[in-house]
Amino acid sequence: MYKLVVAFLFLFSLSAGAQQPQLKGGLVAFVKNNTIYPPYSLHNCIQGTVNIGFKLNTKGEVYYSAVTSGIGTDLDDEALRLIRMSSRKWTVPNSHDTTALLIVPINFSLSGYDCERTSKTDIAYAIKVYKDEEELTKVVSNFYRNKEKGTFKPEDEAKITQIKNQLEIDDEYLQERISTGLKKIKQGDRQGACEDFNFVKYMGSDKANEWLTKYCK
Repeated sequence: MYKLVVAFLFLFSLSAGAQQPQLKGGLVAFVKNNTIYPPYSLHNCIQGTVNIGFKLNTKGEVYYSAVTSGIGTDLDDEALRLIRMSSRKWTVPNSHDTTALLIVPINFSLSGYDCERTSKTDIAYAIKVYKDEEELTKVVSNFYRNKEKGTFKPEDEAKITQIKNQLEIDDEYLQERISTGLKKIKQGDRQGACEDFNFVKYMGSDKANEWLTKYCK
């Protein structure tokens, strides 16, 4: 059976001995139960540690979060999503400094996916390809956003279609993004789900419109 291992170490920029905020139910269980291993990194055996820095207010809300050190793939987004999902689930002691930066290094590791056969060179190349494709994806997204505003150039549409074909952004891929978004809805992560649904929309598809109307208005 395939197994996903998500390990983490919780570090605080607090003075030694200071009482620490606690996630209700425990951070270990929260990360384990809510991680959706991102498809690109899963398919390319990309593993590693993503450091997330975040701050909590007195209500246990995550009011700031950012990747402080990442891998450069969709693993960064998933680690950030997990921390944002934890908002309002923290018990914060009265002594907590709400300006303190809390650091969570989340380690993504795959077992049972034959990743032993994937070389470091292949993984490094896959990470580079992801970053390059991210830039092309932004070109596509910007085109459809401008089209929505009526400020696009119709003559560019053929080029955009070529880029989508190059990136293999087809109906199957977009449906996978919708399915991922619906999983996030079940987790209570509406923000993350709407990001997936809007991704589909700004790839020029109406397949997620039903879910955008239902969850993202």
